[in-house]
Amino acid sequence: METLTLEVKAEAGGFGARVTGLDISRPLPPSVLETVKAAFAAHSVLSFPGQPLTHDQLEGFTRQWGDYGWDPYVAPLADRPHILEVRRDANETTSPFGGAWHSDWSFQETPPAITLLHAKVIPPVGGDTLYADGYRAWAALSPTFQAMIAPLRAVHSASRPYGATGFYAREEGRTGMQILPSVEADKAYTHPLVRTHPVTGRKALFVNPVYAVGVEGMTEPESAALLGFLFKHMTDERFVYRHRWAANMLTMWDNRCCLHNATGGYDGHERVLHRTTVAGDAPRA
Repeated sequence: METLTLEVKAEAGGFGARVTGLDISRPLPPSVLETVKAAFAAHSVLSFPGQPLTHDQLEGFTRQWGDYGWDPYVAPLADRPHILEVRRDANETTSPFGGAWHSDWSFQETPPAITLLHAKVIPPVGGDTLYADGYRAWAALSPTFQAMIAPLRAVHSASRPYGATGFYAREEGRTGMQILPSVEADKAYTHPLVRTHPVTGRKALFVNPVYAVGVEGMTEPESAALLGFLFKHMTDERFVYRHRWAANMLTMWDNRCCLHNATGGYDGHERVLHRTTVAGDAPRA
């Protein structure tokens, strides 16, 4: 494999980077994989354009980063239990899947460390993904505010979107994906509101508007006030990178330190991507 052409081109501000000069359809040599992992630690979001991948190849690249994560409440491909097809049919009028700021599956006791998304069919307009940098959002807070929130733990639950009476249980007209609401989604776990990344050692805000439903030890109005401020702060344009897709592009992001939001704007067009996750560990303060 030719490795001399490997190039990592960072986005403005260093959050997000484009990686070229690799063929990720084949296992990367250890030294090359370490270089890519270092780029991921530095930039949190990596995209690999021009990478046509079969199911086997997507799974193979995913497994170079760790074990598979657990992906509940969405039916996977029939013969691939670890691949979700994120599809929106051309005639759908439902909102885009993932169309709100969130960190994937933060309601789990051990949320996934990484999500990988491979583009199959990309519409000619719209469909960008927004990413928000939890590191910089934390660093931008005043020392006084940091000291106040650092010991706190947020309550995470999937009840709002995936509960038996949640958003998807009431939704009608979704044809591209099979969502599986469940009473199991009403379970909750607490995680540090400020998370220390297990690889970089850096601190990042670890809450999101979809799954963070409260703050441990606070009343509902108190939680709503604090979380509302943090959600607005974390998604300020200073910390956001807009990612534009192309067919055969693989993009991966770090759920431990950033949020993402799938935008729309492509009504009348089909959009299809394949998604895997890499298992993480219990968040620590």
